[in-house]
Amino acid sequence: MMTNIELGTIFKNTAKVIQDQMGNWEFEIDTTRFICLTDEHYNRMRIISPITESMNITQDQLLKCMEANFHTALDVKYAISNGILWAAFIHPLKELTQKQVIDAVGQVYSACKTFGSTYTSGDLFFPKSE
Repeated sequence: MMTNIELGTIFKNTAKVIQDQMGNWEFEIDTTRFICLTDEHYNRMRIISPITESMNITQDQLLKCMEANFHTALDVKYAISNGILWAAFIHPLKELTQKQVIDAVGQVYSACKTFGSTYTSGDLFFPKSE
């Protein structure tokens, strides 16, 4: 069962932690910024990373993000909130394993890095039905 304490330990072991508050972490991998927010009471967790301001996104990029959410973004989704395009992994907290958390960070990282090109969170993708 995943807890805030265990999440904090995972982040400290895998990234440069900038902010470390129970249930609210900010960390970096390379130059990519991540935020993890949890709510133990409601059993929710999200790992998010800002990509760009939403006003900078073209209509074509937005459509590619929506297609990626269905085919190539897997457990991560492209989402807009407060004028920012984010890569977001959202999951029940308690059910997560350490391996899934590390994989989630990797997927968010990949979704950020491939925005504008392949729009993918990893090697696996669902084929498009024609």
